[in-house]
Amino acid sequence: MIYQRVALIGLGLIASSMAHAMRRDGLAAHITGTSRSSETRAIAREVGFCDDIVETAGEAVRDADLVVLAVPVGAMDAVAREIAPKLKPGATVTDVGSVKRAVIEAVAPHMPDGVHFVPGHPLAGTEHSGPRSGFAELFENRWTILTPGEDTDQAATDTLRRLWTGMGAFVDDMDADHHDLVLAVTSHCPHLIAYTMVGVADDLRRVTDSEVIKYSAAGFRDFTRIAASDPTMWRDVFLSNKEATLEILGRFTEELFALQRAIRTGDGDHLHDYFTRTRAIRRGIIEAGQDTDAPNFGRGTTR
Repeated sequence: MIYQRVALIGLGLIASSMAHAMRRDGLAAHITGTSRSSETRAIAREVGFCDDIVETAGEAVRDADLVVLAVPVGAMDAVAREIAPKLKPGATVTDVGSVKRAVIEAVAPHMPDGVHFVPGHPLAGTEHSGPRSGFAELFENRWTILTPGEDTDQAATDTLRRLWTGMGAFVDDMDADHHDLVLAVTSHCPHLIAYTMVGVADDLRRVTDSEVIKYSAAGFRDFTRIAASDPTMWRDVFLSNKEATLEILGRFTEELFALQRAIRTGDGDHLHDYFTRTRAIRRGIIEAGQDTDAPNFGRGTTR
């Protein structure tokens, strides 16, 4: 047992998966959940991954030892304002947002003295959302990044790290701004490119909708899976991580122009060398245990 009482603010994929994992491994004695949506609260009650479901965030955090903010980045400020007067001294507040600097700026000013704010980001997910989408294994062998400040209580950070490792994750600490740059490379810009490619297919009227669906090759199927992610969350991610995203998109544009030039001029050596280098990155991801090289071509059973 790591925490006696945990409050989950937001009940989507990440929060529901945390609840399933904490219950499976006995990491929390009592889990309270809440969501702004009455429909989401009703589904969470039906699925049963929380001990209690309440109507407001203020109710949920009473007597909580750990509060997890699992709401879109754009909602963090309002939620932090609501819960601040209800937090008990010594409680830890964390989040699971994909952007860290904007979350810190939204949440930290509202935290009372004696409450420990340890921002976090589990690098795990699927294209599915909502309280039915969670499963206990989501975090296994995946990384969670914590971005505590210089004045953050070390014991609170260590306890939160124990929770994440207890749920099967690897944990690393990182500066918030560096986190946002890294995630712009590994997550945010790939999502934006996927959204764009799927949008291009929709706009290209010389290829019919039925052909796009019927003849989807593996690359386009991967784009559509990524582009099916929660639109509210990703809207807030891009608006909250502008500088890093635009920096990486600028670099991407330069690379794309170079590839266009190689194709136009017939520079096969440039293309071959480029693809060889990028292939090595894929091998590195597999060797690090962050994916498998087993082929499924969309035929495997996935969540």
